[in-house]
Amino acid sequence: MRLALYTGIILAGGYACLTPALAADPTGDWRVADGVANIRVAQCNGSMWGAVSWEKQPGGRDENNPDVSKQNRPTLGMATLIDMKKKPGVDQWEGQVYNAKDGQLYSATITPAGTDQLEIKGCVMGFLCGGETWTRVGPPIPLSPANAMAKGAPKPTGAAPKAQGTAPPQGTAPQGTTGAPAPAPAPKTATTAKPGQKGAADPVGDICLLPEIAGLAH
Repeated sequence: MRLALYTGIILAGGYACLTPALAADPTGDWRVADGVANIRVAQCNGSMWGAVSWEKQPGGRDENNPDVSKQNRPTLGMATLIDMKKKPGVDQWEGQVYNAKDGQLYSATITPAGTDQLEIKGCVMGFLCGGETWTRVGPPIPLSPANAMAKGAPKPTGAAPKAQGTAPPQGTAPQGTTGAPAPAPAPKTATTAKPGQKGAADPVGDICLLPEIAGLAH
């Protein structure tokens, strides 16, 4: 039985030039075997979690979930690898995987195979096992305080520093001007990130901060 986590989408992208030292690191963005989604894997509070990080056709919904209240939730940002713990003595993590194709949870393991492949295997009730190999499309994700705690970045403390100087009286143009209003600043141009990369166009970001994962990774 082939373990297909997501269907209906074609995506592109690749990642290369990883060093052998990263062979056992399962974090990063991965393309599933049948080319249907990117899954971002990160360590959240000591466990590995994965979530859908990019879709070529936006607007997917978890329509096969047996929980009717979840059938309209977006698949983008949806958790797929759940609370996977490292097995002692081996580069393997075990936990659960959510299969959006049938809306079921499976017992599963993930195992890095070299620097650019991740093997995932899952079973239902200890049998009907299957698996597939994912391909790396994004670099490993360094551990940070945010994804280590899965509770968000700390709020800044203290008041913001006050601006120096005194503002001119209302209705008075700043010194050195002719009295004409200053031109409005030019609008910023949005940047575009490639699939699997973090940036202004990345709607998922740190998956440890996603409500579904942050609420469980504690």
